[in-house]
Amino acid sequence: MQDHDAAGAGGERRRWSRVLALAAVAATVALAACGGDDEESTGGGGSGGGEQSGLSGDPIKAMTVASINTEGPPFPMIHETSRIFAEWVNDNGGIKGRPLEVINCDDRGVGPGAEDCARQAVQEEVVAVVGNYTFMADSIVPILEQSNIAWFGTCCAGTPTELTSKASFPVGSSLMYAAGFAKKAVDDGCQTINGVVIDGAQPYIPIMENALKSQNAKFNKPPIILPPTSQDYSPQVAEAISDDADCVLMVVSEGPYTAWMGAWAQAGTEARMYGPQGNLDAVSIKGNEEAAEGSVIAGSFPDLSTEPWADYRAALEQYEANDEYDYNSLGGMGTWAGYTAFRKVIEEQISGDTVDAQTFMDAASKTSSLDMEGMVPTLDFTKEWSDFPEYRRLFNRSVVFSQVKDGKIQPLTTEFEDVTQAALGESSG
Repeated sequence: MQDHDAAGAGGERRRWSRVLALAAVAATVALAACGGDDEESTGGGGSGGGEQSGLSGDPIKAMTVASINTEGPPFPMIHETSRIFAEWVNDNGGIKGRPLEVINCDDRGVGPGAEDCARQAVQEEVVAVVGNYTFMADSIVPILEQSNIAWFGTCCAGTPTELTSKASFPVGSSLMYAAGFAKKAVDDGCQTINGVVIDGAQPYIPIMENALKSQNAKFNKPPIILPPTSQDYSPQVAEAISDDADCVLMVVSEGPYTAWMGAWAQAGTEARMYGPQGNLDAVSIKGNEEAAEGSVIAGSFPDLSTEPWADYRAALEQYEANDEYDYNSLGGMGTWAGYTAFRKVIEEQISGDTVDAQTFMDAASKTSSLDMEGMVPTLDFTKEWSDFPEYRRLFNRSVVFSQVKDGKIQPLTTEFEDVTQAALGESSG
């Protein structure tokens, strides 16, 4: 790893540019995948309780984009959460006393589908496209930007346009989890650290290397590249725990993680896993909870059981959320946080009665202290990340940790840790 002199900074930027170029592929590890859904519109005058709650005026329209009926990983908890938020907010005062109408759009995981969603958002004159996640954002954001419509409140910005466009306002910390758990492994006293990365997520390796460097540590050997389709990961598990490794850093998506856990349990290792929120989760460790005990999880959001999500938990029950989906995930909590931020920007930053795409874009761009009540750190959308222009729209670079304890995913920390310096390979001391 090069030092941060003039030549070194250029080298770092080139490495991060490679990260950005592959980010759409690496995004396969960003969210847990399950279920299916259809496009629909929810909220508005009656379906969300608006009429019964005394709301008045035209609905405030928003769209949520996710890949549902797709050959790739689907994210139905996103559309289910946007539906539930509309129901909940319309039963709790609406937004500036007006009902919220949510249009759910399934981009089917393909560019043409994503473009269709973007064009529908323009045609429907939505205020913003909120709480989304899709690998196809590069097909959406340019169309929205031309019409001054914000791509707002995403959990996991990973494509070049999401990370650079003035129309993009992510709330999650995206790939910073890799810096977070690498730093924490050293803080926890790990001595021999091996790494495992699913094929396609190699861009996360320099982020982990930087974070280890910031703590005067390094990988014991080059990280293992895990094939995404293998059903027997015994050889890779054996390699991961070799040299008496005490900790294994893993950037692996939920499906391969599930297959990995059987071999991990059979190995009988005492090594501790460090992995990403929404992937090292209750689904992937099911049946192997004892083997996963003590594992550490880094992510953008505190665990669903914590205080910031009290309204979300209540709404999931009240509005009969589909219990097949995992809401303790980047998709579920990310969408709720995105809509919470959307409501706050409108109510706190728009003084007049006109709430449209332009007034919202202007308000979001001027928001310098968005208090998210513990869902994420206070956000400042006026300060881009100047150290790396390729990631300039990554406003949130903090992580929080969970753990596997007594066979369940439980909160480990509730205070956010800013890992900006760790991601740059710089010591915070």
